[in-house]
Amino acid sequence: MSNTRDRQLDGLRAIAVTMVLYAHFFAEDGAFWGHLGVRLFFVLSGFLITRLLLDARSAERYEPSTALKSFYIRRALRIFPPYFAMLGFIWVVNLEGARGNLAWHALYLSNFWYAIQNEWSPWVLCHTWSLSIEEQFYVLWPLVILLAPRQLIERICIAVIACSLAYRLCWPVTGAPTLMRDLLPTASMDALASGALLAAYRARSAAWPRWMRLSWMPSVAAVVILAWPRPAMMPALDWAAWIGTEVLPLLPLTMLVGCCSAGIGGYFGRAAEFTPLTALGRISYGVYLFHPIVLSLVVKAQAWIPVNVSEQGSGRFVVAGAATLMLASLSWSLFETRLNQLKRHFPYVAPADPNPAASFVHAGNPVEWSGDRRDSRSVMPASKSAHRGNAFQTSDLQ
Repeated sequence: MSNTRDRQLDGLRAIAVTMVLYAHFFAEDGAFWGHLGVRLFFVLSGFLITRLLLDARSAERYEPSTALKSFYIRRALRIFPPYFAMLGFIWVVNLEGARGNLAWHALYLSNFWYAIQNEWSPWVLCHTWSLSIEEQFYVLWPLVILLAPRQLIERICIAVIACSLAYRLCWPVTGAPTLMRDLLPTASMDALASGALLAAYRARSAAWPRWMRLSWMPSVAAVVILAWPRPAMMPALDWAAWIGTEVLPLLPLTMLVGCCSAGIGGYFGRAAEFTPLTALGRISYGVYLFHPIVLSLVVKAQAWIPVNVSEQGSGRFVVAGAATLMLASLSWSLFETRLNQLKRHFPYVAPADPNPAASFVHAGNPVEWSGDRRDSRSVMPASKSAHRGNAFQTSDLQ
């Protein structure tokens, strides 16, 4: 069984992917909640990947080349197989006419494709914009964390956040909004770097800065007000509302991830560890990956379905949601877990003993199910890991 904080972070994954399903299956205008779910995923990714790499870096036998190679191989094992299986299915059946531009998606340039076209076509792959940004982040960020001077990492994170915020503040003077405003990597680096900053800060201190403790509740209140349905506004006010809904959630989302990573007690902690919720969190990558494909197929099968799935609403949410969960569960149990097990061959820190029985499983605390989280130490001898053969890192579940 995974430790408390790993279960709670899985619970956050479940909440994030549920927001996305709510926006795409149920709500007439749930764009804000779907986008907020993606932003939560970004904060989680930045936090988990940075924490993982910092743990590797702090190991006694740390070597940048070994850590980098293992990181990229482990990421490929986790992300590529289900992703390219999805693209392969779409290519074979030409779902929603998406075959013609699959090269962009295969190269993880979906965000640039939609930004250049300035329209969500083909819609069945529109969710891959966020996966592309994550992959672009994975290519560059390990080089920063593993090679930059350790004392500069927090400053680098702050600089990245500042550049992303400056990018947002420049948009009101550029004219009418386009998809480029939200889909270029710069637009999401603030969330990813916020998670990374959290990991770097938590490596040296467990206490929240006073300004954060005083600011998170006003930030939540402001987000609720801005997200509330409102009539059409003047362009300047609309720009301000957009910037507010993008920026203000970062503080509470980052603190939520930080609190769950340490383990929250009480009612909220127990709710975050609710078994069905953590189970959904573990398969959240598959849920996010497959849900538009399932939606397309369900709509095409409307004639054989007794409830309305052609429009947003409870019928679509129940039928398409259940089908998505089934597909993601099958993918996880029959496909993804077996590939995850291969990652044991690529430790972040080279073993001290050539005997495989004495190798080190991960840099970072081994955790049982969570997929990417670990404990506090950076390496774990095999003598302590023999009973944890299925341990994964939290970052591996993303």
